[in-house]
Amino acid sequence: MPEIDHIGIAVKSIAQARKLYESLGLEVVHEETIEQEHVRTAMIPAGDARIELLEPTTADSPVGRFLLKRGEGLHHIALSVESISAALETLKAQGARLISEDIQIGAGGHLYFFVHPSSAGGVLLEICEDPISDV
Repeated sequence: MPEIDHIGIAVKSIAQARKLYESLGLEVVHEETIEQEHVRTAMIPAGDARIELLEPTTADSPVGRFLLKRGEGLHHIALSVESISAALETLKAQGARLISEDIQIGAGGHLYFFVHPSSAGGVLLEICEDPISDV
């Protein structure tokens, strides 16, 4: 059954935004730059899910354009699934509008794709799967 993996929040500065979460006793455990998305990320565990802070590395990136249009705030909700390829095929068969029909590799090696807000109640929805482990 899908579970909430993380909630993405677009921010102008990770360094500034993380201070609030750290003052609440939360801790950034992983920072990474995703070159193909032109974004820096910071993951903050919060219970069984995580908060992902998103800082654009360029103004014309998806997160950069989001900030220019809407300002800081909720960017997306991510659901973790057991089989991302099965989820992608199911959504395509149902006619869901997708941002891209290609599965991407993101922060921490997670596989992902996005469902357009017009097919997800006005929310950008990320579908993700944990990376395959060699262990």
